Amino acid sequence: MKKKTEKLLEVLTAQPVIPVLRIDRLADAVPLARALAKGGLPAIEITLRTPDALEAIRQVAEEVPEAIVGAGTILSAKDFSRAEDAGARFIVSPGATADLLEKAEDARVPFLPGAVTPSEVMALREAGYRVLKFFPAEQAGGAAFLKSLAAPLADMRFCPTGGISSKNATDYLSLPNVVCVGGSWVAPEAELKAGNWEAVENLARKAAALGRGA
Repeated sequence: MKKKTEKLLEVLTAQPVIPVLRIDRLADAVPLARALAKGGLPAIEITLRTPDALEAIRQVAEEVPEAIVGAGTILSAKDFSRAEDAGARFIVSPGATADLLEKAEDARVPFLPGAVTPSEVMALREAGYRVLKFFPAEQAGGAAFLKSLAAPLADMRFCPTGGISSKNATDYLSLPNVVCVGGSWVAPEAELKAGNWEAVENLARKAAALGRGA
């Protein structure tokens, strides 16, 4: 578990924002990943919310070596296995189940499970996890809520996702228990539909600078 945590932290601490992506058109996956990586956000999360998600992960893993592709919205052990086989280098879930935790024990790649209440955080801490997804961040109390967890759960770190944008990302990134944030604003639907990869690259560059005081 310790080695997987270190592996996950290498990815999450390398950039302030992890793009959370819904791939509605498979042809967008590779150029989108390239644009984000070129803008300074090589680690991306492709969510399993569309029929082409697994193939998108596979294509990015095979064709964009500069990207670090992860799989999100993993709800079952079967999803976990399929995403890992497709080439996902980290796995993200909005929550945690016994089956997912059991699967994660034997998996080659690190797992970022979701938690939102102190009890959920404590249960995952007891299971050996030290880095969690905090979802849905804004709806669950936002940066103020996460800040309140820092003292009683000082050894836990979070990647908040849900309702985060360029306007409030720094509220989270300024917290000592936040390693990065997840967000979709770096890949707007309009720019994807237009194939405007230069605009995506520029948004990624601005997001990548957030952790450097921009």
